[in-house]
Amino acid sequence: MRRIWLVFAQAVTVSLAVMFVVSTLRPDLLSLARGGNAVTVREPPSMAATASTAGTGANSYSPAARKAMPAVVNIFTSKEVKQSRHPFMDDPLFRRFFGDRLEPETQRASSLGSGVIASAEGFIITNHHVIETADEIEVALADGRKLAARIVGADPDSDLAVLKVEAKDITAITFGGQDSLAVGDVVLAIGNPFGVGQTVTMGIVSALGRSHLGINTFENFIQTDAAINPGNSGGALVDAAGNLVGINSAIYSRTGVNLGIGFAIPVSIARQVMDQIITTGSVTRGWIGVEVQDVTAELAESFRLPSTRGTLISGVLRSSPADRAGIKTGDVLMEVEGKPVGDSSDMLNLVAALQPGKLATLKLMRAGKVVEVRVSVGRRPRTSRPAQPQE
Repeated sequence: MRRIWLVFAQAVTVSLAVMFVVSTLRPDLLSLARGGNAVTVREPPSMAATASTAGTGANSYSPAARKAMPAVVNIFTSKEVKQSRHPFMDDPLFRRFFGDRLEPETQRASSLGSGVIASAEGFIITNHHVIETADEIEVALADGRKLAARIVGADPDSDLAVLKVEAKDITAITFGGQDSLAVGDVVLAIGNPFGVGQTVTMGIVSALGRSHLGINTFENFIQTDAAINPGNSGGALVDAAGNLVGINSAIYSRTGVNLGIGFAIPVSIARQVMDQIITTGSVTRGWIGVEVQDVTAELAESFRLPSTRGTLISGVLRSSPADRAGIKTGDVLMEVEGKPVGDSSDMLNLVAALQPGKLATLKLMRAGKVVEVRVSVGRRPRTSRPAQPQE
């Protein structure tokens, strides 16, 4: 019995010695022998449960992104560009040696932007500057399909355009309410910045009703700090529920990339312009034929005005509706159809909203007296964006 006990004790001693040596020199062999991981990590109680609830927390905007992203498309445009002609090509001696080898070659230049599917019929809203000079337009849907698109119409004054693609089973965006936004609301910008592919950025509404930026003739922008970069133009600005609230249009930047100040066209304007383009092929706006400027404190004092509200008539076009109605240079326009005029931007928008062919009542301040005139509203001519506000 004693002999057996000595053998057992020796075996245990040798085993412990071997385990000590192995654990000191090759601890990984012990982990493999146990069938476990070489590194111990902390894991949540249930990985499957966590994966099933990903993107549904109170701080996640994944549902809004998933709702809106299928309706945002990438737009690729191209046009033919001829290289400049060599200055010596008209020299007979030069042409004798080089022939036509230096004749200008035609190349295709391409650019990119974004767009928003507005209806299941295939109408897409984008910026006018995205497709302004394009010969060919291709639209890439979120599901990978690429389709040729045609221009239905464009409105340079608001920088909006409508495209049409022939496709089935496409997802249209859900339009948000016209007055659903407030400063501080969370918004998502969806587009194709720098051509890297569909991208979602998040920010808040920084301001509403931004104007006097010199971007468009008619300005009423949503300002946001959601990252908007080249290629985002024409893409969607959506609220936290995934509803369209604006069309991304421009950024303020000295470097060409996002600095936290981006501008989007409100959905109310985009929808109004889209409806007119689809119905008539163009946008009709009112026009009375005057040049205007804002009323400064100095002008208010000079014209003996109680405040700087209103807009000064600095010029009247001959034979225009304003000229026929008796409006004169130096008049200060205070109201249009009972709606107060704050500045020249307000005046442009109020007059543009008038229906051509109808009579409109304007309230003026002339030589310290209030004067009312009736104007037969004309149709605004289609022109390039003016350097000076006109209406």
